[in-house]
Amino acid sequence: MTYCVALSMDCGLAFMSDTRTNAGVDSISTFKKMFSWTKPGERVIVLLAAGNLATTQSVVSLLDERAKAPHDRSPSLLETPSMYQTARVVGDLLKEVITGSAPAGQSQDAFGASFILGGQIRGTEPRLFMIYPEGNFVEAGADTPFFQIGEIKYGKPILVRAFDAGMSFAEAAKLLLVSFDSTVKSNLSVGLPLDMQFYERDSFALGKQIRITADDAYYRRISDGWSDALKTAFRQLPDFPL
Repeated sequence: MTYCVALSMDCGLAFMSDTRTNAGVDSISTFKKMFSWTKPGERVIVLLAAGNLATTQSVVSLLDERAKAPHDRSPSLLETPSMYQTARVVGDLLKEVITGSAPAGQSQDAFGASFILGGQIRGTEPRLFMIYPEGNFVEAGADTPFFQIGEIKYGKPILVRAFDAGMSFAEAAKLLLVSFDSTVKSNLSVGLPLDMQFYERDSFALGKQIRITADDAYYRRISDGWSDALKTAFRQLPDFPL
């Protein structure tokens, strides 16, 4: 299992993912789930992955190969005319990999995976998509300004209550860390280190990339502070009249 989140804000896009992959409680590994491609001054593309590890690695490897030789191995993420077309490329490739992984007559569910794709191509606005195992996708908008994949239920309440499209990257980082801390504490299949990435609107360059480890002082402060704040808020609520 995994947990990945992407936020669409006025100032740009924010991404965060965990790195835990497990095949049972006695087989836990760390794998990167955040990937990016850039063409300086022209486009930035970020991809978050969840699901079957072999499937996601195959998709990312194929995208990498095409990006290194965009004219010979089309379609490449570095050549698509829009983020919509980029999402189509990833969706088609995901569907192709899943279909090719399942033996004839066997269910494809075991090979399922999903992605969050975000970025900006010069001449267009920053855009954010969630891509399903079937290859289709949906786009974030004013009513749905963020996407989650993987183990989403524990970290969603804070996003729903506290997200504001006008927030800064610093505020977004704080919100994401609270969301991930709630998930890490509730599900052993999600764990640190955490990868965080920002993209500033119209910069066409990757922003700051941060890896959060268990001994990170700020993460510990956020984790402990959020727990204390919840306890304080609970105590301040009126008791039920019995």
